[in-house]
Amino acid sequence: MSRMKRTLIAALSVSALLSPLPVLSDLVTDTNLAQQQSNAHNATREAGFEDTEQSLKAQLAALDAQHAALEIETQTLSDTFSDNEQYLAELDESLRLETGTLGELFGVLRQSSRELQNERVDAPAAIGQPDYDAALDLILDAKTLPSLSALNTVWHGMQEELENGRVIAPMTLNVRDAEGVVTERNVTRLGNIGLVDQHGYLGWNSAKRQANLLPVQPKHGLTSNALAQAQAGDSVILDPTRTELLQQLAFTPTLSERFEQGGLVGKIIAVLLFVGLAISAVRGASLFRARVAIRKQMKHPETAGDNPLGRILSVYQQAPNRSLDALELHLLEAIVDEQQGFEKGLSMLKLLAALAPMLGLLGTVTGMIETFQVITQFGNGDPTVMAGGISMALITTVLGLVAAMPLLLAHNVLSTQAETLRGTLEKVGISLVAQQSDLADNTVTKAIA
Repeated sequence: MSRMKRTLIAALSVSALLSPLPVLSDLVTDTNLAQQQSNAHNATREAGFEDTEQSLKAQLAALDAQHAALEIETQTLSDTFSDNEQYLAELDESLRLETGTLGELFGVLRQSSRELQNERVDAPAAIGQPDYDAALDLILDAKTLPSLSALNTVWHGMQEELENGRVIAPMTLNVRDAEGVVTERNVTRLGNIGLVDQHGYLGWNSAKRQANLLPVQPKHGLTSNALAQAQAGDSVILDPTRTELLQQLAFTPTLSERFEQGGLVGKIIAVLLFVGLAISAVRGASLFRARVAIRKQMKHPETAGDNPLGRILSVYQQAPNRSLDALELHLLEAIVDEQQGFEKGLSMLKLLAALAPMLGLLGTVTGMIETFQVITQFGNGDPTVMAGGISMALITTVLGLVAAMPLLLAHNVLSTQAETLRGTLEKVGISLVAQQSDLADNTVTKAIA
C-alpha cells in the first residue's frame, strides 16, 4: 500500500513539473476572487442577522410591556369583581330585608297559578280567556316579584272564570262531529261542567281550541233543544267530571257488540241455543197436550181416545180374555212405545246443553292463542291490548254458559214431565193387570162353585 502511495506522489510531481505555469496563475486568481465574494456574502448575512436581532429585541420589549399592562388590568378587574360580589351580596340582603314575606307570597302565588293552570285544562269556563292564560304563564316564568298589574290580571281572571262557571250561556265554537268534520256551531255552555249542542254532549279540547262530539251519548241525554225547553225543577243528566264519565260509555259495549266479539264460535253457540230452545218449545207443547189428554181420558176410561192413555186402554180392551202374562207384556210394550214418544228430542237437548260450554271453551282457548300471538309480535307494553284480547276470548265462555244453563233447565223440566207421564201410564197399566187378575180369580171361583 505504501509503495503504491509513493508511486502516485511521484507521478503527480512529474505531472506538476510538466504543467505550464499560466494555468497555475489563473487558478490562484479564481480562488482569491471566490474568497472575496464569499467574505462579502457572509458580511451581508451577518448584517441581516444583526438587524433581525434588533427587531426581535424590540418586539420582546413591547410584549413585556403589554404583559405588564395586562397584569395590572387583570388585578384591577379582579378587585372590581370582588367589589361587585360584595355589593351584590349587600343588595340581596337589602332586598331580602325589604321584601320580607313577599318572597313567600310570590312562592304561594306561583303554586296557586300552576294549580289554576292545571285546573283550566279542558275547562268550559276557561273558553275565551287568552289574557288570563298569558298572565298565568308570565307569573310561572317570572324570576322576580310580579307587578301589581299582573296580580290584578290574575284576580280579575279568577273572577271572570267564577262568573262563567255559574251561568248557562250560548256561544259559537268549532265542533268536530263523529265523522271528523269540523264545523262552526252554536253550543250551550253549562257553567264549568260541560258543553251541549243539538246532538248531545261535547268535550272541550283546549289544546286544539275545538269541541268534540262524544261518540256515545247516554239515554235521555241533554241537548241544546231540550235545554231550551226545560223547566225549573226538571231532572237532567250532568257529568261533573267534565265528560270523563260520559267518555267511558264508549268503552262499555252493548249486548250486540258483545255478541259480535264472540266471533264465529259465538254465532255457532247462538245457533245451538236457538235449536235447543226450539226443541224445548216443541217437546214442551207436546208433553203439555199429552198431559191434558191423559187427564181427560182418565175421566172417561170406558172410551179409548187417540192419546197415550187411550192407546194403553185400547190394548186392554182389544183382548180382555188373554192371559195375565200376555196382557202384561202387551201393556209394557205399549208403555215403552209411549215413553219413546215422550222422550223424543230430549237426548239431543242434553247433547246441545253439553256441547255449548265446550264450544265456549274452544273459543276462549283460540282467543287466548291469538292474544299471545299479538304479544309475541308487538310486546306487552300496552296492557289494554292484552285486556281487550282476553275480554274477547272470554266472551265465548260466557255465551257457552248462558246457552247451557237454559238448555239444561229445559232438559230437566221436560225429563221430569216425561217421567211423570210414564209413571201415570205404568200405574194405569198395573191397575189394568190387577183388574184382569181379579176377573180371572172370580171366574175360577165361580167354576169351582
